[in-house]
Amino acid sequence: MAHLHPYPFESLLTRMLRELEEKRSVFDLPERKFFLGSKDHDLSVRFHGQTASSPLGPAAGPQSQMAQNLVLSWLGGCRIHELKTVQILDQLEVPRPCIDMQTVGYNVEWSQELRLEQSVEEYVKGSMLIEILRASGLVPLVEGFDRIIFDMSVGYDLQGIQNPRVLEFIRTMKDATTIVDRLRTQIPDRYARYRDLEFETKLSDTLTLSTFHGCPPDEIEKIIDYLLREENLNCVVKLNPMLLGPEKLRGLLHDSLGYEVRVPDTAFEQDASWEQAQGFVERLGETARVHDLGFGVKFSNTLIVENHRDFFSADEKEMYLSGPPLHVLAMHLVGQFRERFGDRYPISFSAGIDRGNFADAVSLGLAPVTVCTDLLKPGGYGRAEAYFRDLLKRMDAAEAQSVDEWVLRAHGNESVALQQLVAEGVLEATEATLLSSRPDQVTRSSWEMLVSRARLLNTETYVATLASNPRYSKEKNQKVPRKIGSHLVLFDCITCDKCVPVCPNDANFTFTIPPTTLAVVKATPGPDGWASTVDGEIRIEMKHQIGNFADFCNDCGNCDIFCPEDGGPYLIKPRFFFSREQWEGHPELDGFRFAGLTDPDVVEARFAGQNYRVQIRPDDSGKYLYEGSGFSITLDDGLPPTTISGRGTDVVDLSYFHLTKLVWDAVCQADTPNYLNVTVG
Repeated sequence: MAHLHPYPFESLLTRMLRELEEKRSVFDLPERKFFLGSKDHDLSVRFHGQTASSPLGPAAGPQSQMAQNLVLSWLGGCRIHELKTVQILDQLEVPRPCIDMQTVGYNVEWSQELRLEQSVEEYVKGSMLIEILRASGLVPLVEGFDRIIFDMSVGYDLQGIQNPRVLEFIRTMKDATTIVDRLRTQIPDRYARYRDLEFETKLSDTLTLSTFHGCPPDEIEKIIDYLLREENLNCVVKLNPMLLGPEKLRGLLHDSLGYEVRVPDTAFEQDASWEQAQGFVERLGETARVHDLGFGVKFSNTLIVENHRDFFSADEKEMYLSGPPLHVLAMHLVGQFRERFGDRYPISFSAGIDRGNFADAVSLGLAPVTVCTDLLKPGGYGRAEAYFRDLLKRMDAAEAQSVDEWVLRAHGNESVALQQLVAEGVLEATEATLLSSRPDQVTRSSWEMLVSRARLLNTETYVATLASNPRYSKEKNQKVPRKIGSHLVLFDCITCDKCVPVCPNDANFTFTIPPTTLAVVKATPGPDGWASTVDGEIRIEMKHQIGNFADFCNDCGNCDIFCPEDGGPYLIKPRFFFSREQWEGHPELDGFRFAGLTDPDVVEARFAGQNYRVQIRPDDSGKYLYEGSGFSITLDDGLPPTTISGRGTDVVDLSYFHLTKLVWDAVCQADTPNYLNVTVG
């Protein structure tokens, strides 16, 4: 199985800034897809007493586990980042593929794929890269749109969280000075002006607890109680859709929305009940109040269902549903929770958020509103920019310039909220009139009371429409991405490039090889030396090629879902390895490894499972070294070569030599920065 492998900070920084300066994109996200704020709107929200410049964020999933993920999310307008969940068991073998976006969204992955120590360093690297982008002047942020919050996510039981390594992770997130100071020294001389920036060292003092499906309610309570009392953290507890109960959940999922997936009875039997959740929310809320800390809930975790997809291994008996149907379930939980607790506790939200419902989620006063599934579709992180375009359009139509004003006017509930507050004797009629006409003339507490009541009314209004809204039904969400019947090969494809943005880690990329017809030359050793013969040709014709940066690819399979051709880009297209650990650890994967500064003249290649070494620059005699299993020869680069010498006992295919040189020129000598050419001499 492929594993994620962190990339050196200095190379990541160089790639980011060179690409932005030279190509006006960052990690393959074009500048036109950045969202950098609106001068006419205040999109800021509060989260645990802190201000973030927007409510949007990546959920604790594949968009928030590596440094480049965080940068891409930030450029898309995300300002509250729920970091990928970490746990003490940080060397798990996750089944592959693990993400199935053919229809609504299913997955069988759930935890960080890096070691704990790597995870915290990736988060520090992401924070520092964002700060450098802000300071560079290359990203014209609207004033005030620079306030960002990182929210930790940990699991999965109290014993694991109390392990010294997990506690060290948490405490380093609260004070990352040592890592910041070390990475600061790695900033290349070319960018030395950034070494003295006041990088944030307190990355986070907030934490969202993510527990296994079926985690006992008393265990959930013990964990949050410990984190509040002993670690002094503002906390959010992520809750599961099963709180709706089997009858209501299945009624919505099957009867109202038409989905036929099976939710096992054990999911309800092993999970917290609604009554149990109410109890621990009350108790934990009081504990947080006593310790002057924030406490809230999150709706929702994914929905556990029986695995009926042949995309995943048959060994996986269960999988996790996300996307449109989960939106309906989670919003009903928001409604149920607010019916019980009013607006006492803040609610984070993550379930089926997309362009069509982001503005509505914001209008309910949810913060953060986090997204995962929709950003795995074509366009990737670039889809987030459209969320803000639609939100701003609706805010303008409602004459709302702030999120609070949007809450009041989004669903026409402002006057109803005022009437209710006056009828309850909470507001005087004169004060209610001022709130409508001159809100700047009333107290802050009165304004907050009005906005709070509007959140509750908006929740009732919005949730009432969802079960019958066709956009969430199976009928509207069963179309699978189109396949055209052809099969991918190593080079050339239809170059639709869908596989590039759908990779959450930016592992897939394009590179250009000029149209080429390459003779297939076979060299045969004999008593009088080597003889070469031409045995066919290889044609490379398309405008560019697709490559895969192996250190960032975890074989999730998402690019296969959206590729119109069969085979999967992550499986068929050439892999480019940076780390030797990855190269030697995965002999089953074909591709290339550039030795970089340690041996800049050598490229290691693997074709059909066989390893080769290619000298890509000639020596003083104009010859190249080409080695593989059973041979080591020198040759010129003619087709066929005029001179071949060296040892060998069998026929040697020279095509791999020429293909490797072609690829090296295309990738490492390219004008466009990529993960390979910023690390080679």
